Amino acid sequence: MRSQRPAQALRRGLLALAATAALLPSAFAQSPIVIKFSHVVATDTPKGKAAEFFAKRAAELTKGKVKVEVYPNSQLYKDKEEMEALQLGSVQMLAPSLSKFAPLGVKEFEAFDLPFIFDDYNDLHAVTQGPVGAKLLKKLESRGITGLAYWDNGFKVMSANKPLKAVEDYKGVKMRIQSSKVLDAQMRAVGALPQVLAFSETYQALQTGVVDGTENPPSNLYTQKMHEVQKHLSITNHGYLGYAVVVNKKFWDGLPADVRAALNKAMAESTKVANDVAFQDNQDALAKVKAAGKTTIYQPTLGERFLLKKAMFPVHKQMSSRIGEETINEIYKVTNFDPTKM
Repeated sequence: MRSQRPAQALRRGLLALAATAALLPSAFAQSPIVIKFSHVVATDTPKGKAAEFFAKRAAELTKGKVKVEVYPNSQLYKDKEEMEALQLGSVQMLAPSLSKFAPLGVKEFEAFDLPFIFDDYNDLHAVTQGPVGAKLLKKLESRGITGLAYWDNGFKVMSANKPLKAVEDYKGVKMRIQSSKVLDAQMRAVGALPQVLAFSETYQALQTGVVDGTENPPSNLYTQKMHEVQKHLSITNHGYLGYAVVVNKKFWDGLPADVRAALNKAMAESTKVANDVAFQDNQDALAKVKAAGKTTIYQPTLGERFLLKKAMFPVHKQMSSRIGEETINEIYKVTNFDPTKM
């Protein structure tokens, strides 16, 4: 009996190996599709929270067929590198700011930088969640990119170390802007002196007087502690800052149809999360700036806001040949904006 035991053990071992081998093809077939989602901001931001929510819902709705790996804070690629990485397929998904698409040659996206192109979130979402927004995303496909959705950051406010109430208050004020021909023209339209600076350098530039003021959604201003070095803030809501969630087109087209459908549903839900969080974060940030007591917050009257809008409106015409008159007119139509009244 003893002599048979090693043989039995060997037989059992071989059967176990055979059973494992039989399962291997099935296991490989069920390996999840990995989507690397890279972005450049912190996890605790509207974009960061929405990306994490998308990863969770993608796994749930695809029943584990897809695993979204989120890489925040430029862990994989920095601002200037990520678009090329997407086109090369090194990552599958990004959510860059809308200003990043003009350097790809799709200058129509600069329409989002135009001052007062949207009066409120209703105007904005009529574009980003409608045919005009979809048409703009479609233009990215020739660059190997598929656009999935727009995510809000919010409307911008003006800040400086002097009150900014009337149009003439902006004259000679050195205002930090991100690199944009449209934003440069916007500041010059009211006599301000635009200074292009990296976002990470803005606090120190304000603190040392290299620049006098800036424009930001309140959440950006507060989280970067700019209110500590800015005495005045004006709730102008003159411009919009947002993102587009994009994916490598070849990768996206290669996904099974049912997986794409589930991911589109997850993206629609994530867009609502992103926009709701952005809106609330900006409201909370204004309240926190006020509570800090270092910055006077001013709400322009309707008349003051109209005069600022009128002063900046020539930028629309000035930039129409660059952005495309057709795109600007399509936005006007959707938002019921009448340029003849400016």
